[in-house]
Amino acid sequence: MDAADINDDVVHPEVRAHITNLVSALGGYSVDDDGSYKLGDEALDVLRDLKKWIRFYDEKTNRMDVARCLAEANLVGGDLLQILTLWPQSETDSKYKARIALACFEVMVPLTWPIEKERAEMTINHHRHMPVLQLAQLGYKRAIINFDAIPILNTAVRVALPSMAMPIGERTPRDQAIIKLILFLLRNVAMIAPPQGVKSEGDETQVSRSATIDAFSYQDIFLTLLTLASNMGEDFRTEDVVVMEIIFHLVKRVDPSSLFVSEKQLNKAKGQELASEMRKEAAMLKSYNKTTTTRHSRFGTMIWVKRADGKMVTVSGQEALLDAKTRERKMDSSKTFRPPRRARKPEMEPKDLGPPVTLDERARQQLRSFVQDFLDSGFNPLFLHVRQSIDREALHVLNQHKSQFFYLVAWFLEAERMRRKAKRDESKSASAAREEVNSFNLVAAVLQQEMFASINRALDRSYSDKDWQMLTSVMRCYTQIFLTVQEMSESPNEEDQEIAENTLSRLFYEETTHDLIANIARTYKDQGFEYLDAATELVHTFLRILEGYSKQNVDLQVRSRKRARRKKKAAKAAAAVAAARAAGEEAEDVGVPEDNDADDSGDDEQHAERVTQERKFEFGKFAIRFAPQGVVDTFVAFTKFYRDLNDAQLKRAHRYFYRVAFKQELSIMLFRLDIINLFYNMVQGPEPLDKSSPMFKEWEELSKQIIRKCVKKLQERPALFTELLFSKIGSTTHFLEHGYEKPVTTTTPRPGAELEFKRATERDEQIGIAVSVLIDKQQIEHLQWLKAQLTSALSERQAWENVDKAMAATTEGAADGDAADERSNKSAPPHITIRPDTEARRTAMFKNPHLRLLMRLVGMERLTPTLDETSDSTWILPGSHTAEAIQDTIDLINKAEFSPPTFEDGGSAEDQLRRKSAAASRRTRAAYDDDEEEIRGFLGDDDDEEFLFAPGGPTARKPDGRPQKKRQRKRQREAGSGDEEDEGVPDEVLAARAKKRREKELEKMRKIKSEMYVHASDDETDDERDREFFERERKRQETKDSTFDSMLGTLGLSLLSQVNGGEKSAWEAVLDDEPESDGSENEGRRSAKRRKKQVASGSEEEEEEEDEDKEEGEEEEEDSDQELPTKQTKNKTSRRKAAAAPSKRPVRRPAGAKKRAVVELSDDDEDEDEEADAMDVESVNQGTTRNEAPLPSSPGEGLGRRINKMAMDDGDEDEDDQPVVAARQRPRARGGFVIDSSDEE
Repeated sequence: MDAADINDDVVHPEVRAHITNLVSALGGYSVDDDGSYKLGDEALDVLRDLKKWIRFYDEKTNRMDVARCLAEANLVGGDLLQILTLWPQSETDSKYKARIALACFEVMVPLTWPIEKERAEMTINHHRHMPVLQLAQLGYKRAIINFDAIPILNTAVRVALPSMAMPIGERTPRDQAIIKLILFLLRNVAMIAPPQGVKSEGDETQVSRSATIDAFSYQDIFLTLLTLASNMGEDFRTEDVVVMEIIFHLVKRVDPSSLFVSEKQLNKAKGQELASEMRKEAAMLKSYNKTTTTRHSRFGTMIWVKRADGKMVTVSGQEALLDAKTRERKMDSSKTFRPPRRARKPEMEPKDLGPPVTLDERARQQLRSFVQDFLDSGFNPLFLHVRQSIDREALHVLNQHKSQFFYLVAWFLEAERMRRKAKRDESKSASAAREEVNSFNLVAAVLQQEMFASINRALDRSYSDKDWQMLTSVMRCYTQIFLTVQEMSESPNEEDQEIAENTLSRLFYEETTHDLIANIARTYKDQGFEYLDAATELVHTFLRILEGYSKQNVDLQVRSRKRARRKKKAAKAAAAVAAARAAGEEAEDVGVPEDNDADDSGDDEQHAERVTQERKFEFGKFAIRFAPQGVVDTFVAFTKFYRDLNDAQLKRAHRYFYRVAFKQELSIMLFRLDIINLFYNMVQGPEPLDKSSPMFKEWEELSKQIIRKCVKKLQERPALFTELLFSKIGSTTHFLEHGYEKPVTTTTPRPGAELEFKRATERDEQIGIAVSVLIDKQQIEHLQWLKAQLTSALSERQAWENVDKAMAATTEGAADGDAADERSNKSAPPHITIRPDTEARRTAMFKNPHLRLLMRLVGMERLTPTLDETSDSTWILPGSHTAEAIQDTIDLINKAEFSPPTFEDGGSAEDQLRRKSAAASRRTRAAYDDDEEEIRGFLGDDDDEEFLFAPGGPTARKPDGRPQKKRQRKRQREAGSGDEEDEGVPDEVLAARAKKRREKELEKMRKIKSEMYVHASDDETDDERDREFFERERKRQETKDSTFDSMLGTLGLSLLSQVNGGEKSAWEAVLDDEPESDGSENEGRRSAKRRKKQVASGSEEEEEEEDEDKEEGEEEEEDSDQELPTKQTKNKTSRRKAAAAPSKRPVRRPAGAKKRAVVELSDDDEDEDEEADAMDVESVNQGTTRNEAPLPSSPGEGLGRRINKMAMDDGDEDEDDQPVVAARQRPRARGGFVIDSSDEE
């Protein structure tokens, strides 16, 4: 052997020599014993050496030299299969021959192992050996399944049968390895297929799918697979994916509908398919014949074509002579844009599927029998166990096993539906036994909630990872599950209908699945036809079933993650997601709400409820998600294959375009030139649909209607002429559809809610509560930032004060006038700007209510409080805060941080706060009522009742001519009235009285109607009422005039002396007359005390006592009328004079002065009186708030005005019969209630 021969050898000579010697030592054909195969003396050791060579040379060094040498030596067909014939089925006790057979399979399995190498990882050695080894494996398969001397596959099962027969708990690792070894051999045999583009030697029918199925059926491999599948999970565990892989390679690309039809129906279907293909071929040839070569083709042709604008165009080729359309098409073809050729992308079709498979009749019957038996016994155990292995990510589960699992689930579900359909066609009347066989319990393992969770997870993960092969299988599986459940809902069995109803509700419950399916259909680019077919089928099935289900279930609820509300505490959420900023901007799409409690570990359940909220499903709004241009382009790309689509696929595309154009009324999305041209070519183009197809009429009508609507829309919207060239977006679609731009609504963000404290606390307590809330909510970073701001402000303010003191010291020797001028020109300390350190902090200052509360407590405020607050608003610390005050604030924060306050009721710090909006109704409560529960009940907080109308204040007063009733029994009780009466009353009685009072007030609030706002009689006139009104006014004026005349004679001189500087003031003269006023003064005090008790206690006799007060007051007025008017007028004049005087001396009530009755909500018959009371109260308040009375310009003018005022007041009091309120009581009337504040006394 020369050097040239050595260099041409693709395998190292030493390796080839060793392998050749081992094969020779294995054995050979005997010349003496009829040419039978004889084993060598050390055949078992030789087989083990061969296995070592394959393992340690080829696999370790990533070479294929040993496999190439064994293929050229014909080890499998010439030696291993012959050795297996030496172990006949009758010799079951020969352990040596069993070991030899096992050793043969140990060598045979790596030789038949599928060769899968990534192109980027392949070496020159791989490129040399792979084509040869692929053809060699095809020869191995041909030899194994067509070996006549002995069933090789059955012999392999005999090797593993002892290990399989052992209980799973008694099997050793060697037994497990033997079982897997034989299963791998079956998998390899089923998987080997003729390589594409390589012409193999021998008859391909011997290695076809039909031959493989026939061999598996004849050698009882199907029975072995059924045994393993039906006992999966009990006697077998880690063998699940291998059994599934064997079944996958047997049924892949086989049409399930062809298995469950009779031979006659199958032949008829094949005849129709052949006729359809022949018609397509004829139409194709007819179109080609127009431009095909003729005997004149050797002559060149060039013609001039005159265009509409008068220009001439040169067109070459004889096809331009046919007709105008051909010439135009010829011209258009020359204008086609040809982009630069890119590198060829890898094949997008599933690598392990291959082309569609056609089975012969024998293989079809055998596979049909196996599929039926598998559905009846092995489907549920096998796929349930495989799903569990995939979910727990078992080590023996590879990535391709997941795709095979979903493909097989889809395939067998379709096979089950076809089997049920075939049985329904055979017999319309179903017996009891047939019902039991037809039960959907046979496939129940893939219709469980766990399966739905797995398929949703796989759908999302494969789409995110762009694993298109996996995603295609998952979409096929999802489609078949929908179709199976729909068939269950149409079953006459009520139990199946109920199960289908529950299953559909679970499938449609998650809105994330809806969005994901829409995204899959929208983002198709160039993933291949198989992916395109699966995506369009899923969208069509999903929309159709969901539409029908939503019509039957009007109250369908879905769990949405896109409707999470933006809460009031967005500042904390912004701080929490500062590290993950990418998710913060798209919180609405990914389901993360802008909520400040999003990262609280204690609020995980509440956070989950906020993120995933149920809402009512509306199919109309949901279907809009499948109308964008991306989804339309996906179906357009699918429809472009119309010449290769079957009727079901054409119907799928037709229904989608019909839904978009007419059901959703978005035909504008189809008004694009390429889409209109596609519809036209499908009907009247050079290669139209087959007119005998049942879908031709439907597509013809659809194309006609869409083109008609396009022409009409062009007339309405001339702008559409330009938009025909482009895809449509939302704003463009709205403009073309309605003729105007879509209005855009913007919302202004609102700041965080303002909080207040439930109880009046001191400033240190308030700061302690605010600091504790921030600490409890894990917002310490906000607290530290605020302390840093205060510390910086403290140093700045101290520096300013030091400078100010130094400047003051330099001016001590200046003159007094100069110092005064300098002090007047001295400026106030400047404010200090609060600066957020991060965007998250700025958001927290705008949205976090607890941080804002603490900022206000420490004295911070906005720079421009009159403008609307935004996130960019500036906060400052005013210059009025001294360094000492800032230091005190920092000390309070530090104290609260390390010594948080505790509360008596055991509540948290957050429980001490409330929103201001919720506390607005509490401002009307009485100041003396300290019981929180009573206040809350009094204002109706417990029931959260909202009244239709607010209280309208005092009601209208009664007419002056009401009858007066005289009663004297009230005076006997006044001596004992007061706060002492409640000392012996139990707390239960007091609580009952308070409850009754609250109920009474609530009942009054409910009775308030809108009459206080609008009266039906406002526009009406009543002459009689007007006459009575003017008559009453005339009488009142006469009374005032008479009173003025009588008072002028008695008090004129004394008042004149007071104005002119007399020795005694008017109120001093009244105070000196104490003996005359003691009785009435004591009486007035007792009356005031009694009325105070009536308001505070809320006793059962409240209304009765009020009536008695009024009657008693009327009696006293009558008694006082009998006295001299001079004395009465003098007392009243003195009282009013004292109120207006600047003196600080206390006011003592004169005789006849009475406390005014408390204004309360009353019935309608007392409206007029209470309205007058409220007016009097307001006038008294205005009089008591002034510190000084203005002096008159002249004594006469002041005297006349005061006398006139006293006369008018006296007349009003006589007419109204109402006592006067003491000036120091200062009652306030709000919303129909009187509020007495002890802080203002």
